[in-house]
Amino acid sequence: MIRDELLRRDDTGFDRVLAFTVPARHARGRLVRLGPVLETVLSAHDYPKVVKHVLAEALVLTSLMGSLLKDDGAQITFQAQAEGGAVDLLVCDYRRGEVRGYLRHNPDMVGALEEGCSLETIFGKGYLAITFDLAVSGERYQGIVPLEGESLAQACENYFAQSEQVPTLIRIAVRSNGARCTAGGLLVQHFPEGEVGRERLHAKDDHPDWEHVAIMAGSVQEAELVDPVLNLEQLLWRLFHEEEEVRVEPLLPLERGCRCTVEHYLGILSSFPEEQRVEMRDDDGMIPVDCAFCSKILRIPT
Repeated sequence: MIRDELLRRDDTGFDRVLAFTVPARHARGRLVRLGPVLETVLSAHDYPKVVKHVLAEALVLTSLMGSLLKDDGAQITFQAQAEGGAVDLLVCDYRRGEVRGYLRHNPDMVGALEEGCSLETIFGKGYLAITFDLAVSGERYQGIVPLEGESLAQACENYFAQSEQVPTLIRIAVRSNGARCTAGGLLVQHFPEGEVGRERLHAKDDHPDWEHVAIMAGSVQEAELVDPVLNLEQLLWRLFHEEEEVRVEPLLPLERGCRCTVEHYLGILSSFPEEQRVEMRDDDGMIPVDCAFCSKILRIPT
């Protein structure tokens, strides 16, 4: 029983991830709540409120899925591309607890959007690509699903159903209070007989254990996910306190990460032929590089 461990914490859980399993139900999950890290990412650009909420949702989803990776140096990239809507590109990634994100939008079209509109209204027609880069094996694999449904969370549930064959429930909430923005998320998955990573054709949405877990997890309220007083352990206790055992593991705190350093771009530019680097240089011999993630322009000597 985890009651004492869950209830004795007094921090709100901003910018951290809580991993948990419900062994008797063959379920695992993650709880995430973003605060200052989210505000730092969003502050890089003057995003309108509607698209700010879309990027906040994507950052929570990226944190939830990235924290599932067991390979310490692995990276997940969450990318949506579309045409015909107010947003044509959204990119987020997660690596070693560091998250970053960027969204490109049409200011004229964004002005006509209303809060709570569907993915098709925001993006038009497009797709969601989720890419995993594994550091240990050097492997890369990717799943692609249409940008369909009422939210990015729903599109991600479709991804897990189609690409991973894993029953998955995701709930996301975003709250803006003036210039401040917080967001939280819950992800729960079902692995019958604990067969994580093995053949999962027998994992069905109508499994009685999964039905029970989905009902319990699905009862979470949006207000609970972003409540500054309720910490993640207390929220987990509310959802699963009737279970015989729930195991918890606090993971790495989340940070805003960006790789826009001179050293990083020197490595990238070194792969270009000299004649191309000559064309990139300005009058003083430097190559200006614009980092969309943090809205900085670095001048790289080459």
